[in-house]
Amino acid sequence: MSDRGTGPFDPYTGADIGRGEVIDYSPAQKAGLDVPRYCAACGRRTVAQVTPHGWTTTCSRHGTLDSAEFELR
Repeated sequence: MSDRGTGPFDPYTGADIGRGEVIDYSPAQKAGLDVPRYCAACGRRTVAQVTPHGWTTTCSRHGTLDSAEFELR
């Protein structure tokens, strides 16, 4: 059994929001300039890639998220 919790997870820090973990954002994250590096569904580290028009991040279990999709959420 995993101790990762049940989520949801913070996409910038991987903190388990469901457990009430304290989140300390960096200045870049607060300004919206950093790429989310954790999957919001499972809390696993993702593969992030910055492109000229935004970014993509891919979770091995939940697939790819594009910056255009992330802004709509």
